[in-house]
Amino acid sequence: MAYHSGYGAHGSKHRARAAPDPPPLFDDTSGGYSSQPGGYPAPGADVAFNVNHLIGDPMANMAMAYGGSIASHGKDMVHKELHRFVSVNKLKYFFAVDTAYVAKKLGLLVFPYTHQSWEVQYSRDVPLPPRQDLNAPDLYIPTMAFITYVLLAGMALGIQKRFSPEVLGLCASTALVWVVMEVLALLLGVYLATVRSDLSTFHLLAYSGYKYVGMILSVLTGLLFGSDGYYVALAWTSSALMYFIVRSLRTAALGPDSMGGPTPRQRLQLYLTLGAAAFQPLMIYWLTFHLVR
Repeated sequence: MAYHSGYGAHGSKHRARAAPDPPPLFDDTSGGYSSQPGGYPAPGADVAFNVNHLIGDPMANMAMAYGGSIASHGKDMVHKELHRFVSVNKLKYFFAVDTAYVAKKLGLLVFPYTHQSWEVQYSRDVPLPPRQDLNAPDLYIPTMAFITYVLLAGMALGIQKRFSPEVLGLCASTALVWVVMEVLALLLGVYLATVRSDLSTFHLLAYSGYKYVGMILSVLTGLLFGSDGYYVALAWTSSALMYFIVRSLRTAALGPDSMGGPTPRQRLQLYLTLGAAAFQPLMIYWLTFHLVR
């Protein structure tokens, strides 16, 4: 019994002895350096040290403040130059549209013959935005129509097994360049004819861009019904656009009294209006005939 009692006491002493702590799975780097041999910093500690040093460095803070001031000054200069060449407020006016206006305007472009009043409406000598005046020109429809035309051209080229990024890019750039050249020619004509009106570059760009609607309808009809359908749609959209351009430029752009009259200036204004209208079907055909076969 004494032996067993002694064994038990000895065993109790062994059980009471504390076991050594296991080694930590990860080093503690919260203090910036670890307890690694040689006193080397733990990975990531030097980055934290450099960031704190950079933030606390007066020269770094001065450089950051100077860089921020330069960026702010550059931003102000860009906005100033942008407002100098392009009036953002005027540009917003041409995109002030809604769904009802877009639907009615598309109908007017396709069938303008029953429209009665073509004068742009004013409120306190300020023209009403397009969503409040159907006769006001806009840039939303020309922009969306140009994008749709490029997509439709890609589909037409794909159906004919002629699609390639280069051909599609050439088609899009050609359509855009011709519109820019048309606008420049109209600006020159307005300057030579000394037209006294509120006609601006945005107005001319809007009226020139409406041809994309006729181009879309002509190409789409040609894809569905062949070349015969294409030429029927081309004739209809061209005549409708010519009528629309003549009536719109007569009242909204060139003034209600600019058509007719014996003076040379009025004749120049008449020729400018008819020339701009007659140029539309030529452009529609030139930019769409190669898409329908």
